[in-house]
Formats: sequence, C-alpha cells, structure tokens
Amino acid sequence: MQLTFLGTGAGAPSLQRNVTAIALTRNERGDSWMFDCGEATQHQFMRSALKPGRLQKIFITHLHGDHIFGLPGLLTSRSMASIPEPLTVYGPKGIRAFIETALTLSSSFVTFPFEIVEIEAGLIVDDGEFRVTAWPMNHVVECYGYRVEQYDKPGFLDAARLKAEGVPRGVWFQDLKAGKTVTLPDGRVINGADYLGPSTKGKVLALFGDTAPCDAALSMAAGADLMVHETTLEAAMEEKANGRGHSTTVQAARVAQQAGVKRLIATHFSSRYIAKDKERLLAECQAVFPATELAQDFAVFEF
Repeated sequence: MQLTFLGTGAGAPSLQRNVTAIALTRNERGDSWMFDCGEATQHQFMRSALKPGRLQKIFITHLHGDHIFGLPGLLTSRSMASIPEPLTVYGPKGIRAFIETALTLSSSFVTFPFEIVEIEAGLIVDDGEFRVTAWPMNHVVECYGYRVEQYDKPGFLDAARLKAEGVPRGVWFQDLKAGKTVTLPDGRVINGADYLGPSTKGKVLALFGDTAPCDAALSMAAGADLMVHETTLEAAMEEKANGRGHSTTVQAARVAQQAGVKRLIATHFSSRYIAKDKERLLAECQAVFPATELAQDFAVFEF
C-alpha cells in the first residue's frame, strides 16, 4: 500500500503547499481512498500518478474549508470525464448539506452512482478486506480521525501438494484458498486451511484529523504501522496550537511514541513555515520519535 500526499498545508495554500488531501492506494489495481479534499485537490490529482476513475471513497475529517472546498470541483469534473464508477463520501453531520447545496446552487450534478454517509464514532466501513473506524478528535468543530485496518492475508495455497494427493483442480480451489472446507465430487472432504502457507499480517494506518491532544489518540493509533498526524505549529507555540484545536511537532511525536507505532508522518503545516523551516520542524519531532518523516506535496510513502 502507499500514501500520496496531495496537500500538506493548514488553513490556506501557500507557494510550497496546497491544503489537505491524502490518497491511500490499496492494491496493485491502483484503487484508492482519499482523506480530506481541500481546495484545488483535483489539480493536485492531475499532477500525480493517481487515476480519478480508481477513486472509490472519500473520508472527510471535519468541515473546515481547507479540508472540503475541493469536493464540488472534484465531483463535477469526475462527471464531465464520464467516469461511471461509484463513489462514496463519508464525513460528519453537515457534509450532505454542503455537497448538495454546492451542486444545487451551481446547477451541477454527478453522473455516477454517488452516496453521502454522515458518520458518528465507530465502525463505518468493512468490505472484507479493510475496516475503517472513526474516532472523535479534539478540535473546535466536530472532527474525526480514521483507523484503517487491513485484514490478514491468507497464505498461498499449496497446489503442488494438492495435485500430489490427487485433488483435481476445480471451482473448489477458490474456497480452499479462503481456508474453507469443501466436499469433492468423489466424496472426499478437504480442509483448505491444511494446505495454506503462513498468513501475512494486515497493515494498520492511523490518520488523524485536526486535533489538540485527545483521549482517543493512543487507542486509535495503538500499534499502527503508519501514523499520520497534524503538526500545525512548532513546539514553542503549544498554547496557541492547542487553543485552536491543533497540535505541535512534539505533541504529535509523543503520541507516536506512546502508542507504539512504527512510523510517523507529520503534515498539516501552518503557512508561516517555508522550505528552510523543514529541518527544524523535523528535528523537533525526531528528538521525541526518531522514526518521523515530514510530508510534502506529491510525496509517496510505501508501507
């Protein structure tokens, strides 16, 4: 899997960064989910390797403009491109009114199957391959973080052993690959689990919305392979950051350290910071949690 950062700025775009949007590419087919959709995200999408037709779901953390103003343009452009694949948007209460009002007042429409789901904390998606849970953040408006958990992948089916034992190929191989028990035409009962190699543990992504330190943080991020957390301001500006529902570099790093995550990617930087500030912000994070990287627009992280 990989994460592509389409925007890494907070509040307003700058010459170095667009506002927040992050795409999760889930598999070899390039199917993607997106988290937040700030202004001009569709422009960023076109400058990346991502394909609009592969975008299946958009998860909105909260309704501040730097996280949602790109939605109407992305949706209508997707329609104008005659993309037929369905798309679902998930977000806090009010996301439906925002999208429907923007489309109605601009005489716009979507031509693909489209669903808007207003969420509460808890499980919101389980497609048998991934499950997504929403966790309440500590922001000035209703805001969520998302924990994305990939189910463990079954081991490979030992086809050579099955052949050696006289088990013919057939439609039952799909059930055997899933570890199920099947009855063959000759009456033999075969347990697929007996012919599978070791399973591969699924990955876990913890992606925070805008937040000051919060009670849910450690549970949401516990043991994650990758954690993405806002670092709007530097450590010396903690009071200002927290007063506006944001975190500092050091506060994000402490969550990563205490939650036992493997990697931290810091993002959502105030527009006050320019390229020369990058090393200083990274150093503040790494002093607490060494396995920290800073996101930048169009950066791609494999995990």
